Amino acid sequence: MAQTQKRPHKNARSAARLAAVQALYQREMEKTPLNILLDEFHQYRLGATIEDATYTKAEPSFFDDIVRGVGTRCEEIDRVISENLSERWSLDRLDRPMRQILRAGTYELLARPDVPTATVISEYIDVANAFYDRQEKNFVNGLLDTVAKKLRSSNNA
Repeated sequence: MAQTQKRPHKNARSAARLAAVQALYQREMEKTPLNILLDEFHQYRLGATIEDATYTKAEPSFFDDIVRGVGTRCEEIDRVISENLSERWSLDRLDRPMRQILRAGTYELLARPDVPTATVISEYIDVANAFYDRQEKNFVNGLLDTVAKKLRSSNNA
């Protein structure tokens, strides 16, 4: 997955979300043990300069929570995503970066009631913007909105 992004992220949590998606992608590709993966990102990637691109300093605890949370609750998260895909789509049919974006966003909707629903959706649309064009961003928006309506009450939006 490419390390560059189309626009810089505005804050430490935004940077943490993007880094979490990258870490989850790497974990799926290389089967890297979670503790080694987190250590690598803390030492060499969060806020680092890679190939002349300087990344915004990410909030380490938020990054860790997303990566660990998706790792621990992946079956539950995948079930929620799968239940909200159209009949002709499966989670396996989605490309790896999209799976990680949806997993991270769904994790936040499940486990982070302190983060408003609108913020979660908006932030993962921004993450999708780093990798995709409009159609995929619309897909992220639609799926996470549907998941949010099922998981959260309207007063959390």
